[in-house]
Parts: sequence; C-alpha cells; structure tokens
Amino acid sequence: LRSSLPHAEVRAIDSTAAARHPDVRAIIPLVTPGDPATAIVRYIGAPIVSIAAVTMAAAEQALRLIRIDYKPLPFVVDMDRAREPASHPVYDSASAPKGHVSGFPAAAGLPLNGNVRGPATDVRGDPTQGFAQADVVVEGEFRTQVQTHCCLEPHAIVADWRADGLTVYMSTQFTAGVRHELAETFGLPLNSVRVIVDGMGGGFGSKSSLGNYGRVAVALSRQAQAPVRIVLDRKEEQMDSGNRPSTWQRLRIGARRDGALTAISLVSYGTAGTAVGAGIGNVAQAMYACANYEAAQHDVFINAGPGCAMRGPGNTPGAWAVEQAIDDLAERLSIDPLALRDRIDLSPVRREERRIGAERIGWQQRHAPGADAGPIKRGLGVAQSLWGANVQINCACEVRIMRDGSVEILSGVQDIGTGIGTVMAQVVAEVLGLHVEQITVRIGDTEFPGGPPSYGSRTTASITPAARTAASQVLQSLFREAALALNAAPQDLVARDGRILVRHELSRSMSFAEAAGRLRTDRISAIASRSDDYAGFRRRMEDAAIAQQDLGGVQFAAVAVDTETGIIRVERVVAVQDCGRPMNPLLIESQVQGGVLMGMSYALFEERILDQHTGRMVNPNLEQYKLAGSRETPAIEVVVLENYQGQSATDAYGIAEPASIATAPAIANAVYNAIGVRLRSLPLTPAVVFAALGKVPSRSSRT
Repeated sequence: LRSSLPHAEVRAIDSTAAARHPDVRAIIPLVTPGDPATAIVRYIGAPIVSIAAVTMAAAEQALRLIRIDYKPLPFVVDMDRAREPASHPVYDSASAPKGHVSGFPAAAGLPLNGNVRGPATDVRGDPTQGFAQADVVVEGEFRTQVQTHCCLEPHAIVADWRADGLTVYMSTQFTAGVRHELAETFGLPLNSVRVIVDGMGGGFGSKSSLGNYGRVAVALSRQAQAPVRIVLDRKEEQMDSGNRPSTWQRLRIGARRDGALTAISLVSYGTAGTAVGAGIGNVAQAMYACANYEAAQHDVFINAGPGCAMRGPGNTPGAWAVEQAIDDLAERLSIDPLALRDRIDLSPVRREERRIGAERIGWQQRHAPGADAGPIKRGLGVAQSLWGANVQINCACEVRIMRDGSVEILSGVQDIGTGIGTVMAQVVAEVLGLHVEQITVRIGDTEFPGGPPSYGSRTTASITPAARTAASQVLQSLFREAALALNAAPQDLVARDGRILVRHELSRSMSFAEAAGRLRTDRISAIASRSDDYAGFRRRMEDAAIAQQDLGGVQFAAVAVDTETGIIRVERVVAVQDCGRPMNPLLIESQVQGGVLMGMSYALFEERILDQHTGRMVNPNLEQYKLAGSRETPAIEVVVLENYQGQSATDAYGIAEPASIATAPAIANAVYNAIGVRLRSLPLTPAVVFAALGKVPSRSSRT
C-alpha cells in the first residue's frame, strides 16, 4: 500500500480487516505512527504497508481493506520553488539524508538550508585570477530533466526464508552486494544467504542495490514462512524505482584568444527527490586542460520519489552543459569546434576519435550556424564523453576442467544483457585452446566465487583478467599431467586447437580430452581474483593531463529541424568509442547503439512530469512517458578504437556509460548548427524549438 499524498504524517494504520482475510499470510507496516523518524511519508508512492497473500487478487483485496489516517503536510515538487527560502521543508536537519543512500555517492557533513543541501565545493588554482586573464568569457544556464530508467523487465524478487538459510531470486545488477545487504539487514551470516539472477531485462543503475521492495519481500517471507514474490508494476517502476535527477547549471569558461582555457566556474543545483546525489560529475573538472577551476554543487529536496544512479550518473547532465559551452567558446573565438578541442583536450585517444568521426560524418561540409535555407534545416554537431576506467578488486571466478574434457567457468557476476558470459567464455577458450562453445558458463549465483557489480562500466575490466588467470592456472595443472605422457617438461607444452602440444616438437601431442582423461580426480580447478593493474591503480591528480587515462568517446550527430513543426529528427550518429582492448566487437557495438538510443531519447523525448498541485506523476507509464522508438531511430555508425594500455591480463575496460554521455550535447550542438539558436534545456521538444525560434534575431542584428 503506497502513499496517496506527497507529504503527510501517518497518524494511524488500521489493518484489522485485512488481517482477517482468509488468504493473507503476512502484514508488515513500513511506517510507525507516532514515531517522528518513520511516521512521515514524503512522496506519492512511498510504501506504507506490505501484505503477502496466496494470490495477487487476495493481496489487492486486502490492501483495499486497510485504512490510513493521514495528516496532510505542505509539499513542493518543483526544484526552483523548493530552493526559495519560504518553501515548505521536505526534511528537518535531523531526518535529512546524510550521505551515501540509494546507491548514490554524496558528500557527508554538508549543511542543510531549507531544502538545499550543500554546497559540495571543489577548487583548483585561482579562478578569479584565471578569469581576469581571459580574453573571452562564455556563460550559460543549462537544465536537464528527470529521466526514469524504464527497464523492460521491472524490479522483481522472490524471497525464500527458511530455517537453514535465505535464498533470493532477484533481478539485480550486483549479486554479491545484495547478499551483503541482506546479511547485514537481517542479521544473518553470509553463508546463510544466497542470491541468484539468471538474466535481466535492463537495470541501468536502478537495480544496483537491495531496495525497499527487496527488504519487504524478505520480511514478508520470514513472517509468512513461505516464498514471497514481489514484481513492481509499470506505475510503481516510474514512481518509485529510482530516476536520473534533474539539474540546473550555470557554467562560465574563460579562455585566451588562442583557445587555451584560463578558468572554469560551475554552480549546480539538482534534485534526486527525497534522496541525495544529484551532482553533475567531473566533466567540467577533468575533460579539458585548465589550471583554474571551481565548483559548488547542491542537492535540492522535493516531495518526489528518490533518484538513484542511471547510466553515466553525474557526467551525463554535466556533459550537456560543458560540451555546449565549449562550442559557444569556439564560435566566439572563430575556431572550428574540433580545432578548439584539439588545443585544449590532452587525450591522444579522443584526438584520434575526433579525426575518425569527422571523416565519417563529413565534417568538412558543415555550414555556418543557421545558414541552411528552407523550412527543414540541417546541421552537424559533436560532443565528447568522459568516464572512469573503473575496476572492482573484490571479484573472482573459478575455472574447472573435468576428467571427460569438459570445461566450466563459475562466478557470481551477473549478465544484465551485455553478454559478459560470452566474453568470459571467449577468454577461457583462448587460454585453453578450445572453442567458445566448449565452455560452459555458470554465473549469477553467490554460491560461486563473488563477482563484480554490473554498473559503472566495470564488469568486463574486473572479471575478465580473473577469468584469464584462473584458466591459465588450471591449464598448468593439466600440463603437469600431460607432460608425463608426452615425456616433456610442463613448461614446454602449449594448448592449441583442442590439443596439448610440445612447443618445439608439435608432432608430439594429445587431444585436450585425452589429457583431461589422465587426471587423478574427477576435476581440477583454479580460483583467481582480480589483481591490481600492472602499474598500480591510477588516481586523478590536479594535473588535467591525467584525464587522458580515463575512458572517452566522441560522437557526431546529423539532425534535421522542421521549423514549421518544431520537430527535431536525428538522421545519423557516428560514435567513435574506446574501451581498452575490445573483447567482443559485436557486443560492444550493441552497447554503443543502446547508449546512443538512450542518449537520444533523453535529448528529445523523456521527462517525468509532476502535477504541481497534487504531487502526482501524470505520465507513470510507457504511453504518456515518451521514449524513442523504431521510427525515431537514426542510422548509427559505431567505430571502436583499439586502445591498448597494457594494464591487466586482458587490458579490457568498460563501454556502457561513455556510449551515452555525449549523445544529447552532440544533438544540441547539431541543432544549433541547423537553426543558429542555442537550446539549453532538455528535452528538446517542439515547444522548446518554437520558443527559441521566436527569439531569433535578424542576420544583420546577429552580426
């Protein structure tokens, strides 16, 4: 049972009639009337009471029998209004979130003034002096909207509490993390908790942790002494499964006439509803070389569902502002946007990506902003990505060779649709000299060695080196058995094409299965965990040159803007991306295409809309909440740049986040090139286009 009010005190809960329902097996209140810490609900959709019954119909009937006595409280669901000193407070200082919640990092110990928490500040050099040295200063205000995750598979769990332990089947991005949360929440030893996920239909950050619904399912199962299933419906998904926070940013950039940046100043306010973590990342801080930098980032609380991490959290809205401001600066300096980036971006990888993308998109044919004639105006734009080369050390996998020659790999890592199981099979097959289809992959179960999370673009970078190491170790054990039969030293053997061969006398060999048949036990195995990168882990320094060690990516967009209807159509995107060593180009291409589509949908369509008078979400479905579909899908050309760094056993890194970060600003820069007017507020709807076109000055006045 969820709150029907955006802000209220729950004074009483009467579940007597529901408890008498013959099919009800458990009732658990989730708020405590009279307790100042838990009696307040702060958004429509906040859970109040949970019921487990033998059928869904019975559960719904029982919920309708519950009576809630509310004391309505003033509310605010608009970030600008929430920032006003006289706005109704969502929290007091005692009840406000203090830091890392909802899977979102946030600085602790920040002050709360009304509904504004912060700022979290960051200063490098002397920005005041830097702006004084600037020949040109560009400044702009930028807005991004709340975007919901829209996972096709909703959040879902089956919890089975038994005397000998807890088993949870869950659509989750982190089996090991959920296991730890369950053990801590319910006071269980880790060896009494098992988490299983066979496959997932999308997560994008929203399924990174246990969540309230997960805790509720386990508590109900414990009380009912039976397995309990909870599956959120689409309305619940849209209201209370997390979202990308909205932001307001004011960005100033100073530069000399040659394009060198002298100072960057950034102020941001963002709202993750009742949660924290609405920052705008480190794009402004780290993408371009600039000695002087300052930022002040604030969280703003409103009476809306809590935000959480979503593909490229922080850096996606951050790039929206930075990449448009860089294009503004290029125009003020009369420098081509690519040429300016060549001067101020120290990453040699992105330099090469810009060169490749410009050639593929036909950048040389790009016209001056607004120069295209006729009602349909076309334009080209570019933007860049920045994301950390993330690695999870606390992960491992096991490789087994059976006496019949079969091979399997086991890890708790989960496949959320990106094909990590296939990539692990490739790695192991290559080491053992076998074909991929000869490797059985068993993943998504905490009974196996703990795997890394599938968020932050870290899965491949974390688990594939461990898989390669484990495969190599177990192969050495096999070599020791085969060496006796081949009358050779184990170090002189190699595995190739399903055979074990003597390195310098290839005619002496035996099949892989024959070698396995000589094992003294039914199987041999090796478990390996992810080690540090060979050169140690790189930490960001004050020197902006360190940014070249992160993941990047450059995207080019070609758009057509119908000035009579206000409709923007993305006709083509060229995405040039790097992720270290590409392990499976087809899977990478699929990831990049998905990132581009999500970024385009963010740019043009998606927006959570709240009724300011009631606090209700008016589009909590996939009909009124607009997503890009097949009709809107542009031609997407993916170019994967091989960027070998020699840092691990596989030298592989992530791709999911950087594939989405640059898309929206690339589209916005292309729209500006088409119509000559800058659009700084997402989404770029026809109404936004019309409003901008109504302010277009004449050409003579513009010059």
